[in-house]
Amino acid sequence: MKLSASMAAVLLAAAASGAQAADTLAKIAQSGKITLAYRESSVPFSYLDGGKPIGFSVELSNAVVESVKKKLNKPNLEVALMPVTSQNRIPLITNGTVDLECGSTTNNTARAKDVAFAINHFYTGTRLLVKKSAKIKDYADLAKKPVASTTGTTNALVMRKYNTEKNLDMDIVLAKDHADAFLLVENDRAVAFAMDDILLFGQISNAKNPNDFEVVGEPLQVEPYACMLAKDDPAFKQLVDESIVNLMKSGEFEKMYTKWFMQPIPPKATALKLPMSPQLRDNLKAPSDKPAT
Repeated sequence: MKLSASMAAVLLAAAASGAQAADTLAKIAQSGKITLAYRESSVPFSYLDGGKPIGFSVELSNAVVESVKKKLNKPNLEVALMPVTSQNRIPLITNGTVDLECGSTTNNTARAKDVAFAINHFYTGTRLLVKKSAKIKDYADLAKKPVASTTGTTNALVMRKYNTEKNLDMDIVLAKDHADAFLLVENDRAVAFAMDDILLFGQISNAKNPNDFEVVGEPLQVEPYACMLAKDDPAFKQLVDESIVNLMKSGEFEKMYTKWFMQPIPPKATALKLPMSPQLRDNLKAPSDKPAT
């Protein structure tokens, strides 16, 4: 049967919307497996210790897994773990390889075109990790110098924009991940590492000589972190949101925060000693998934 042009267009549109719609819970129920993403060097959110992913965001992921097990009545649900980078984390969510990414991912409107975000669980901003000996105190000191950031991050975009607006003529060097970007500063191949301040403190805590480094500069912007999942999947988003909100309302979230941000953490038993921000305190009282612009 020959289709009219209008009917063909309708069928194509229906096929496209069907392809975009996700039903993560149905997929997990059918396969008996949930796939979680983790980061290898996003201290203290998601990082490796002895080859095993640990961190604040890893514990958020684990809480979601427990909710999925109860929802699907699958106590023996298989949990697969997949390492991701700043560059490939969004494609791996959109193509269905990964079901949930809880790491150090900024919830913003640009990314929301491709993925969905759960309730925000942290707030941070771009600052600079430098060697104390470099005598760099602010962004103006970076003029005509090499500055590291991480590929696929909002921070790299922020620094490029700032570089252009202020005409600083920085040489922005993009590394594969946060650990590699830190090495550029440690080995004097860059004078600064521009990244979310909490991740910079995490890198310093793991450094061979932590006292050699400091974090400087006012935050260029405040951004929320949130777990990332497939777009247009309201049932799974509701389950993820409820898992996080339950942690917030029960007081468990604050205990987790104290564990990872205030107390000594692996691998060097160093404490970040970073009190909860006013933005996060407000979010505990009125949980929101509001993105950065």
